[in-house]
Amino acid sequence: PGHVQLLPPQNVTLLSKDFAMILTWAPGESSPPDVTYTVRYESQDRLDKWRKVPDCRNIPRSFCNLTCALSNLYVKVRARVKAVWGRSQSPWVKSQFKDYYSDVELAPPVLTLNVRDNSIHVSASFPLPTCVENLTWKYDLNLWEAGSEDKKKYEGYFRKDTVIINTTALRGNYCFSARALYESINLKHSEFSQPVCVLLNHKG
Repeated sequence: PGHVQLLPPQNVTLLSKDFAMILTWAPGESSPPDVTYTVRYESQDRLDKWRKVPDCRNIPRSFCNLTCALSNLYVKVRARVKAVWGRSQSPWVKSQFKDYYSDVELAPPVLTLNVRDNSIHVSASFPLPTCVENLTWKYDLNLWEAGSEDKKKYEGYFRKDTVIINTTALRGNYCFSARALYESINLKHSEFSQPVCVLLNHKG
């Protein structure tokens, strides 16, 4: 294709979702179907130095996961994207500034229950990008008898911790739910996960 006036991507937004920092956009008006996009980012401690994002060069999709490309999770960053088609390129469009540390949005953890004779072992796994594995994620766990409003709370467990609950006194259908926690400038937490219920000490 020759030089066509390629309109820039629209609604360029840097959002933090499910532990990840993601740039999203919509194709510019009347974009050709096979248009591709290239993304770069700059951080507030080095303005005007736009760094490449290796996984987001000439991509067909309209989002780019920046989390593990960022050189520093504690500094505000913004990203920019342009459309490319043949030899035509659109102007760059910039997002707003955000920083992972204070803006991160958490997804609820996934619970695994292991029922033993007199106890139940509960662990929570988090859908984390590899580069943020060692930040101090925690979780809160709730336990209640199905149908009851009375919840027993187990709070502030580290991500790798298993909560061991003695079940000798529990009879019937019990439910578990957890939320992820993260201590940044203020305490952030996810929604609680969908309840997982088990029958304990069920006779017959």
